[in-house]
Amino acid sequence: MRPASIATALALAPWALCAEQQPLSNPAHRPSHAPAYRHELLGLHKSLVSIESVSGNENEVGNFLVGRLAERGYTVDLQFVAPMDGTPAGRERFNVLAWHGRRRPNPKVVVTSHMDVVPPHIRYGIEHGELSKDTVIRGRGSVDAKGSVATMVIALDQLLAAHKVNGDDVMLLFVVGEEVAGDGMRTFSDSLDGMNPPRRFEAVIFGEPTENKLACGHKGGLFCEVTARGVPGHSGYPWLGKSANELMVRAMARIVDADLGSTALFGNTTVNIGRFEGGVAANVIPEHASVKLAVRVAIGPEAEGARVVQRKIQAILDEIDGEAFTFHCTHGYGSVETNCDVPGFETVVVNYGTDIPNLKGDHTRYLYGPGTILVAHGARENLTVGDLETAVEGYQKLILHALKQ
Repeated sequence: MRPASIATALALAPWALCAEQQPLSNPAHRPSHAPAYRHELLGLHKSLVSIESVSGNENEVGNFLVGRLAERGYTVDLQFVAPMDGTPAGRERFNVLAWHGRRRPNPKVVVTSHMDVVPPHIRYGIEHGELSKDTVIRGRGSVDAKGSVATMVIALDQLLAAHKVNGDDVMLLFVVGEEVAGDGMRTFSDSLDGMNPPRRFEAVIFGEPTENKLACGHKGGLFCEVTARGVPGHSGYPWLGKSANELMVRAMARIVDADLGSTALFGNTTVNIGRFEGGVAANVIPEHASVKLAVRVAIGPEAEGARVVQRKIQAILDEIDGEAFTFHCTHGYGSVETNCDVPGFETVVVNYGTDIPNLKGDHTRYLYGPGTILVAHGARENLTVGDLETAVEGYQKLILHALKQ
């Protein structure tokens, strides 16, 4: 890892310590049922959501977190990650690592989520009227995953203030790039193997929207591009050419309808045809066609499940036309199981991907967070004040449970 001192980190963001943390309602008029940390939680969440941090452009939100954590007495290190397409010139990307205690910690538990969001940026907004647990908060990242980031920080703050945890035992990790390729978490994972001896943890708590239910796992993923090559010609004489679009349509219909693997826990493997391009004009037999696929893999094991699905898709393409198709997958993994045997939590299984497979090791893995994935990535991303407050309590329970294992 490439560490940075607190002074260096703050120099990157001289405004960070005075970022807006104003109350959303008068604390003197706070309802009796509101937790004491509500004002601080909502202020932190508002600041995070208000900062645009589409994948590749995480510098500003990272600097804000460095300032906020340093102000509260955390030791903070920056772990630099390579730029990607869309990263502004001169704006470094980095993971944020923070803990209370020794300069070189050996934490038992890591609490982690991601700072990046999908485009486009949607401004922060909060419902007018008296503030309550039902008050709705909107904005890009309000759920995925700045809701997790804010509630993780407040949860650990509260545990430290109550002397319920040792500052050396728990580390916060906020990474870049989860929404694209997981390069932030993979950079962190690779850095652990480079240490002497390699560093390992007892448990890692991952923050993603699970409706404040403890996930028993999530589907795997396989991300691919299929191209088809045909023979161009006049559309009036289709037998003289070979339509790449027609080949692709036939192949995609077969793939979508195929049994690509299923399990009792995760259900069926599903295919999303996310992008389809082909041809140049309605009256020209298309020579080229391409499709980008996202496959949600329901079978394991984690290291092999995606390859099994990839082979099944390749076999379908070969049956349609053994020469026309090229099939290339960038990355993939099988279904991911996580620990959900913790008293006091409802459980759920989710269909989306996370950074869990990008962090290697034999640690116990937990997946939990506020908000629902059904509004994440959409124009109406939102959650409630109560969702956030419940998550603070949930993360505290998980941290204490993980430390006792």
